Amino acid sequence: MLFFMISFNLIMPQLNDFISELGGASIKGLSITFFTIAAAFSRPFSGKLADLIGRKKVVVIGLLIALIVGSLYLSVNSIFFFLLLRFLHGFAVGFAPTGATALVTDILPEEIRGKGMGIWGMFVSLGIGIGQYFGTPLYFYVGNNGVFLFAVMCVIISIILMSYVKETLKNRSQFKFNYLKINKSDVIDLNVLPAAIVMCLTAMCSGVVFVLTPDISEYLQIENKGWFFFFYILTTMLVRVFAGNISDKYGREFVLLIGIVLLVISMFLMTLINGVFIYTVASIIFGLATGVNSPALFAWTADLSHKERRGAGAGTLFIALEIGIMLSSFLTLFIYKNNVETVFKAFYIGAIPATIALIYMIFKISKRS
Repeated sequence: MLFFMISFNLIMPQLNDFISELGGASIKGLSITFFTIAAAFSRPFSGKLADLIGRKKVVVIGLLIALIVGSLYLSVNSIFFFLLLRFLHGFAVGFAPTGATALVTDILPEEIRGKGMGIWGMFVSLGIGIGQYFGTPLYFYVGNNGVFLFAVMCVIISIILMSYVKETLKNRSQFKFNYLKINKSDVIDLNVLPAAIVMCLTAMCSGVVFVLTPDISEYLQIENKGWFFFFYILTTMLVRVFAGNISDKYGREFVLLIGIVLLVISMFLMTLINGVFIYTVASIIFGLATGVNSPALFAWTADLSHKERRGAGAGTLFIALEIGIMLSSFLTLFIYKNNVETVFKAFYIGAIPATIALIYMIFKISKRS
């Protein structure tokens, strides 16, 4: 998963410039929106298949899609083709992490689930950080096609490594086409709905960050457009395992309350940026928030899921993630007008749902006590 995350994050910092060169400067947000729509759409299928044909097979399907789509980026020559590939790329992200998360959940003992998810998330975050930070300097050395080739190489490494992973689903069946028929219970696992609500609200913050931070770096005259992600990922990696341990001892909801408070602070701080220092501080606080929230949310989802429905549970959480990112990336189109005056105002999109998530967690904790 480390190499898979590197593969599609390598191309992220230059996507705004890439679509602008194709004539789509006014629709930058659609690059993320199309990607997340496809990922969200594919989650019920990947979750159901992970529970029926095996976790590993679902991961491999996602990796093969990423390999094919990553290779096709080399021949992009129109906005339509680019957005089509972004949509198809979303299917890869809809399959691989869903199967992998269910597989990891099978392996982890319940008493150290938070810690395990912290370690798991640390490598996912490392993949995001490496990809986001090195995407820009790699572009300067080898250009867009070179970056796409490096991304494809990372997918190939991921496929090779996946061949050594053992399947964890014991009662597997052969694929049947009727498995692709999706029922309501395949789309949303109601048992994990509390975690999914919090994931959706907090993911809206991430959507704004993914769309806007490359341009903010440019406005602040920071050469590396992955600047924000370098500090964010470094911080989130350092805190994940510690936060996961705390959630094992004191509960997921308590830890999430702390993480969401940090998230609210980071979003409001982003609206006040006037230089590199505040921008960096905001990225660090955002990293702390993500490092606290992510392992707690995944462990909470595992706690709430039935053993035979862990694929569906993981799929539901990822659907919530994609809906949050999709909504916020789409909403930025109405606020961000490709100028420095509007870019920081767009972070109110992240501040509002983060505040709602905080109110929701306070309500959950008070209701329980």
